[in-house]
Amino acid sequence: MSANHVLSGRSAPSSAAIVSLIGTASLAAGVFLSGFVISEPAPYELWMVGQIALWFLFGLKISRGTAPLLALLLVFNVGGILSLTVMQDLGDGPMYLAVSTFLALTAVFYAAAIEDDARRLKLIFDAWVVAAIVTSMLGILGYFHAFPGAEVFTRYDRAMGAFQDPNVFGPFLIAPSLYLIHGLLTGRLIDAPFKVAGLLVVALGVFLSFSRAAWALFLFSAVALVFVLLLKERTGAFRLKILVLTLAAVVVLVLALAIALQVEQVRDLFLSRTGIQEYDSGHLGRFERHRLGFLMSMERPLGIGPMVFSTIFPEDEHNIWLKTLTSYGWLGFVSFVFLMIWTLRIGFRFLLRDRPWQPYLMIAWITIIGHAAIGNVIDIDHWRHFYLLLGIVWGCGALERRHQRSLGRRML
Repeated sequence: MSANHVLSGRSAPSSAAIVSLIGTASLAAGVFLSGFVISEPAPYELWMVGQIALWFLFGLKISRGTAPLLALLLVFNVGGILSLTVMQDLGDGPMYLAVSTFLALTAVFYAAAIEDDARRLKLIFDAWVVAAIVTSMLGILGYFHAFPGAEVFTRYDRAMGAFQDPNVFGPFLIAPSLYLIHGLLTGRLIDAPFKVAGLLVVALGVFLSFSRAAWALFLFSAVALVFVLLLKERTGAFRLKILVLTLAAVVVLVLALAIALQVEQVRDLFLSRTGIQEYDSGHLGRFERHRLGFLMSMERPLGIGPMVFSTIFPEDEHNIWLKTLTSYGWLGFVSFVFLMIWTLRIGFRFLLRDRPWQPYLMIAWITIIGHAAIGNVIDIDHWRHFYLLLGIVWGCGALERRHQRSLGRRML
């Protein structure tokens, strides 16, 4: 009996089933812990380091479907290592790249675990939803100072849950939001109240993060999800159901937003965040830094090293494409661009195929498109959930590849 079968739970003996159960539970625990990164190293890092080592020790394999993901991420981080050679003072550079390499391995791990057993996808998203609801509640309670010390879950009067930054907290909530929306639109009506309650909590968390990137990401992702569902479902009755439920959800969210804006504190910050910020358009603001940074990078093929940009300019890059150029050099930039193109291609090819893993692929793919877009104004290279999304898309792509091989053998 192979260890791969032990981990996937496909073998008959009870000991194998127990090992499979433990392994799957540990995977869910890792996803849940990704919602609690209020300090570093976070419990997520410690948990995942041990888990990845044990899973591959017990025989989890990297197939031809996931090997390109590993190769591209390794090349990306090799670019980062080369950028260290141009730094006069290494400082925190090596630790930054160590985190980058670790997160790259988590993406490969998730892809391999999903390919090993597609049923783990539901568990991953269920754990993600629970984490999103819990960390959203912490952010909401913190924002309204519901108990002494609750402000630890806020920053600059913005909800950030159990994260270090509201701009990471908000985008973390998008994929579980889509999962709840998908369940509302395609699931049983009897389960709708629970999904609506969870969605309202998570949506309020996104709103109170006052992250403009998260707001735009939520709106884009929700609209894209409904659009893809309308493309996928061809029956008139089902399309009517989706449209009616979508309209009802919009009405509920608008009412919730209107109620929230009755609170003066919420209204004032909302009006402030929707206006043009000085750090965006002022002298050496975000967009001017982008222009100067790209010009500088054209003369630095190895980059300038991790975390060096903020020592030259007032703030960090706040642009993932510029970040890859400065911290990972031209090599890292090219590999990251190629990784994103390949990832989006996987989703586009298999998006509408009727498979058990299709809903999860659809949600992850839409969310990654949104992350690529907001990457123009924010750095996403150390967002843990971004690597989870990569793993989901590549894992589903590997499942499709295996499915096609199985069909080919049946035809022969």
